[in-house]
Amino acid sequence: MTGVPASAAGGSGAKPVRGGKLGAAAVNQASLWNIANILTMVRLLLVPGFVLLLFHNGGYDPAWRSFAWAAFAIAMITDLFDGHLARTYNLVTDFGKIADPIADKAIMGAALISLSILGDLPWWITGVILARELGITLMRFWVIRHAVIPASRGGKLKTLAQGTAAGMYVLMLTGPLATLRFWVMMVAVVLTVVTGLDYVRQAVVLRRRSLAAERAAVGRTAEALQEAAGSPGAGVVSGPGAAGAAGAVADGAAGSGPAVGVAGGANGSGSAVAGGPAGSGSVVGGDAVPVEPVVGARDGAEAER
Repeated sequence: MTGVPASAAGGSGAKPVRGGKLGAAAVNQASLWNIANILTMVRLLLVPGFVLLLFHNGGYDPAWRSFAWAAFAIAMITDLFDGHLARTYNLVTDFGKIADPIADKAIMGAALISLSILGDLPWWITGVILARELGITLMRFWVIRHAVIPASRGGKLKTLAQGTAAGMYVLMLTGPLATLRFWVMMVAVVLTVVTGLDYVRQAVVLRRRSLAAERAAVGRTAEALQEAAGSPGAGVVSGPGAAGAAGAVADGAAGSGPAVGVAGGANGSGSAVAGGPAGSGSVVGGDAVPVEPVVGARDGAEAER
């Protein structure tokens, strides 16, 4: 749960790997059966195995708890390696983008819920951590159209603290080690909350910046259209109309172009702006005048008369 899908660091295309050489071939996407995806699938398969080992013989057998710890540790280690391999050797696939975050949250969620069921871990700790992970995942989908929230150093420390603390709780520790695991878990909870709030702040800032950039782009487009309408070769003609019809505007030497007419009230007047090649236009009516299509600037004006 590093904040970035481990085997999903990018899109497609060949990419130079270490040593300056290209991958096996300049393909659009790596094969599904690559080492990064295999490690992700192993982690998914370890989830039910870990739960069975943890609850075997009532859930309080030190030997079986040790086996469960081994399965949990292997799952957490594969989380570190599959992302590194995917990014280094361009082994990115759509499967990895989806399966990796699911595997991350599945193994941690299984550990926390199982430990709470056994009474080893307070439910409020499990609730805080799982609520944060689910909330951040949903928030990423909320802002994905605007930007991608990058993984932070705090998020990586949070993942390390969670994995270490959960692993210590899986083992049946006593004495000072039991006290130590509690404080390690408290550190993990604090990092979970703090990094969660930081991700929310980043999401809000990125979304605002993206919306501001979109509004600026729309404004620049509108200004460009206004400048084009006022450039030589385009004209504006207005005149009265018994039915509030639109006039036509001729463009350059070609003589006609598409027209948009705005009609006024019953005895009002309208105007039309035309530009570009001869062809078609449309008339927009106001008040009691209905909207009518116009075929060509000149033909439209004649039809309205």
